[in-house]
Amino acid sequence: MSGPISLANPVRFSAPLPQATDIVIIGGGVIGICAALYLIRAGKRVTLVEKGRIAGEQSSRNWGWIRQLGRDREELPVMVEASRLWQELDRDTGRRTGFRREGIFYLRNDDHGEAKHAAYLEDARACQVEVRQLTTEEIAARIDTGAGGRRWKGGLYCPSDARGEPWQAVPALAELAQSQGVVIRENCAARALEVTNRSVRGVHTEAGYVACAQVVVAAGAWSSLFLRRHDVSIPQLSVRSTAARTAPLPAVFEGCAADEEIAFRRREDGGYTMSAADAHDLYIGPDAFRHLIKYLPTARQSLGQTRFHPWAQQPGFPDGWTTSRHWAEDGETPFERCRVLDPAADAARTQKVRQRFAARFPGLGLPQITHAWAGMIDTMPDVVPIVDRVPQIAGLILATGMSGHGFGIGPGFGRCIANIALERPTGHDLTRFRFSRFTDGSPIRPGPGM
Repeated sequence: MSGPISLANPVRFSAPLPQATDIVIIGGGVIGICAALYLIRAGKRVTLVEKGRIAGEQSSRNWGWIRQLGRDREELPVMVEASRLWQELDRDTGRRTGFRREGIFYLRNDDHGEAKHAAYLEDARACQVEVRQLTTEEIAARIDTGAGGRRWKGGLYCPSDARGEPWQAVPALAELAQSQGVVIRENCAARALEVTNRSVRGVHTEAGYVACAQVVVAAGAWSSLFLRRHDVSIPQLSVRSTAARTAPLPAVFEGCAADEEIAFRRREDGGYTMSAADAHDLYIGPDAFRHLIKYLPTARQSLGQTRFHPWAQQPGFPDGWTTSRHWAEDGETPFERCRVLDPAADAARTQKVRQRFAARFPGLGLPQITHAWAGMIDTMPDVVPIVDRVPQIAGLILATGMSGHGFGIGPGFGRCIANIALERPTGHDLTRFRFSRFTDGSPIRPGPGM
């Protein structure tokens, strides 16, 4: 496969929909797939519908980091579990996820990030995650920049952090879930919930109606649009990020690393996935105006990294000016009109990332880019997700706004979602991720952006 999953990929999952099931999951990304897997293992009947392709959006377009380093303090315990679960799932899929514990570096070129690194170190110690603070010489012993290469002033290193191959890992997990009994249907949009007396009764899809008592909405950038039809409002927006893959290169580091400007990950094919660590795009639409005030605390931290556009690049964008907010369950919906968010990569930023990589590793020269792509990252004002029951509708569970952290933490939150549906203890304090935090008067406390 040459790049992230898109509509160009053939349908791989086309199981007939049942008339009834226990739980319907809307969204075939890593969160939905992992939740489905742990629910089927608990003995529930599970049906998952995806309007486009499994992992067609951010779940195959992310950097492929499986990191504990730099997590929000309340996310970290879930991520510690996710790291363990990734190792188990890699075994269960026959080593098809690309999972490898090669470590992750957060590097700094000056003293500006020293306080932030100290906070990460404190959080890691509280959760018994080994994180080392390294000097310039210790970094150089692990990352080979060669003669004339970058000499970072300092950094943090988590040796137990890992990497995976997103566009092979998530379909492999879907195949595992299907083999264990999950009904998976691609190219099948969920159009609306059937709600009676404020309780879920089923889901209307373009392929027919499925009766169920519980629904998990894990639809990424589309979650807010879907929920608004049912008068459920969440302050979710999406930002575009561009990434690229290089041709095979000599190994400078087998894991993942980022400084203030660039992030890179060693790939199984011998190249590197790289991206700008300081740049993303926001397409302005009705929701951007509606939720502006809630995003001000985060905007103050990242304003210089955000480029604003007056309208969406791709027709049918969830927060597009012309995207319909009202539709009937027996007619075509926005989800069928835009099966996969597939924004164009930013060529100028791709070139800048090439130059930044070459400046750090001059002995390698300017790397050849074999493929560049972009993805829409679903985010929340505080840069952590909602993982909770929706109070207005009994039987509805929401897991969205992963804010670019979803691939790595997917198995951890997937298991939490399963336990919420099963009414079992999750094993974690999920207060930080509650649905009501944007309406109960709580101050918005932005978490780490990367």
